[in-house]
Amino acid sequence: MNRFFKHIGVIAGVFLLISCGDDKAAQQQGQAQAQQAMPFPVINIPTKTITGYNSYPTRIEGIVNSDVRAKVQGYIDRVLVDEGQKVSKGQPLFKLETQSLTQDAAAAKANVNAAQVEVDKLKPLVEKDIISEVQLETAKAQLQQAKSSYQSINANIGYATVKSPVDGYVGAIDLREGALVGPTDQTGLTTVSNIEKVYAYFSMNEADYLSFLQNTEGETLQDKVDNFPEISLVLANGSTYEQKGKIQTVTGQIDRNTGTVSFRAVFDNPKQLITNGNSGKVKIPVTYENMPVVPQNSTFEQQGNILAYKVNNENKVSTVKIGTKATVGNLYIVESGLKEGDVIVAKGAGKLRPGAEIKPQEVPFDSIAKPVDQLFQ
Repeated sequence: MNRFFKHIGVIAGVFLLISCGDDKAAQQQGQAQAQQAMPFPVINIPTKTITGYNSYPTRIEGIVNSDVRAKVQGYIDRVLVDEGQKVSKGQPLFKLETQSLTQDAAAAKANVNAAQVEVDKLKPLVEKDIISEVQLETAKAQLQQAKSSYQSINANIGYATVKSPVDGYVGAIDLREGALVGPTDQTGLTTVSNIEKVYAYFSMNEADYLSFLQNTEGETLQDKVDNFPEISLVLANGSTYEQKGKIQTVTGQIDRNTGTVSFRAVFDNPKQLITNGNSGKVKIPVTYENMPVVPQNSTFEQQGNILAYKVNNENKVSTVKIGTKATVGNLYIVESGLKEGDVIVAKGAGKLRPGAEIKPQEVPFDSIAKPVDQLFQ
């Protein structure tokens, strides 16, 4: 029996040693993990008021954009202006060949003279009651008809000189001397555009249009248009046009085919830098007031989601999904997932895993965001 208890004591001692060893190993492992916690820069999420821009493709037209067409058929005899030339209203642009019209006019004039002679001959005969009044009236009608034909031909001769309908600048001239032109041609001779001011036409999708209505002061649509801030124009070469523009009109109706609403803005064009047919993008300012912001380089993407590592009170990190309202520069405007005062890992997120413990080293937000001055108000 004593021997039995002796064996029991030995076994208990062994389990006690093993248990103490496990506790010590766990303690050492915890210390090792604590020693392995790496330093990472962290930032506090602030709120800011930021002005961003939505961009929309645009097409440019002069405020007056008039097609020049021939009113009569004929061959171009002379082109009197050059492309890009400034012209005045009524200035001759093209001269059509009028030889056949001149011949027709001569014949029509002869008919007028003959009809006049007939009227003059019949007047005294009527006065003497030799012929009836009806014959004289018939002769007078024939005279009037001859005069009308002559005037019509003369008008066509005048139309052979094609004049500018407006003040402006001459566009492309594709037809030259010898080309046959007429009033039924699908394309005109040229275009004359007044580009002292230009129109920029663009469209907003339904969501942006609703934001425009909700975020702009005014009771009526026209009030909102009048109160909307100035807009910018980015030219085809990527440069920003020096003049600011103003939205003038909005259709206020959603196109069923495109799902968009049409806008028209106007820009001064004192140097005629932009002209009819130019393209570009208009930039519409959008202000986000007191919204949380997070630098793009403090986030990472996974399966189409924008994520960041949020740091808790125990200095452990966990992934948080960020809902964004917009992107301005290198900043995300945060709609959900983070709020002011939250702490996130600023850099090096690719080296972490959820649940990892770090040694947070707070750094200034702007040192990570590197903001562009004009973005902030």
